[in-house]
Amino acid sequence: MKFSEKQLALACAILWGAVMLLVGLANVVWSGYGQDFLRLMASVYPGYHAGASLSQVAIGTVYGIVDGLLGGFVFAWLYNRLAQA
Repeated sequence: MKFSEKQLALACAILWGAVMLLVGLANVVWSGYGQDFLRLMASVYPGYHAGASLSQVAIGTVYGIVDGLLGGFVFAWLYNRLAQA
């Protein structure tokens, strides 16, 4: 069985982007919600800060989409190469 690199990349991009969006928005609505998670993501994504502002939510969401896209593609590509062996 092979994975479609494109489809897995898109699925991971949507999923990880949605996680960053939902946790970020929840943090704006309920101060302190997911703060440890957002601080962890801020340590990984340059230019993103775990602040409760809509601009930071947008930046985090974009980072999540790009990260999910690349991570999903690399995972599917590597899986397909190893499954051939």
